[in-house]
Amino acid sequence: MKCPFCNAPDTSVIDSRVSEEGDRIRRRRRCPNCDKRFTTYETVELRLPQVVKQDGNRAEFDREKLRTGFMRALHKRPVSAEDVEAAMSRVIQKLLSLGEREVASHKIGEMVMEELYKLDKVAYIRFASVYRSFQGAADFDDAIRELQGPDNRKEPDKA
Repeated sequence: MKCPFCNAPDTSVIDSRVSEEGDRIRRRRRCPNCDKRFTTYETVELRLPQVVKQDGNRAEFDREKLRTGFMRALHKRPVSAEDVEAAMSRVIQKLLSLGEREVASHKIGEMVMEELYKLDKVAYIRFASVYRSFQGAADFDDAIRELQGPDNRKEPDKA
């Protein structure tokens, strides 16, 4: 690391300590050129991938858009704010674990649907209806059948 006092290209680390939270490292450094000491802090920088929209445009990932999607689907549903935050965190962790520089918006939508499925089935249907552009009642019927699964399908009424 370059010395901030004399701009010497190399400095030596005298002491390193991990913060109490464990999320950064404090380093005491000394410049062999001017003998001055200074402190640096090292932290992890996590970059979320860019979102590739359906039209091919790219945009920075926006946590507020993610929150808005969850909140619209969960409007007036009995789901706690903590559960929503946890679901959002899981989506963000999945995005980070992909290790990609770009991710398609439909992939994020699928992740959101997966989380909504676990949280609230009505919210899942709401989100799916917009995300998958439902055109009529048949689309809703298909989504409900999907929720019921192969073992939970109702038998047709016998007359």
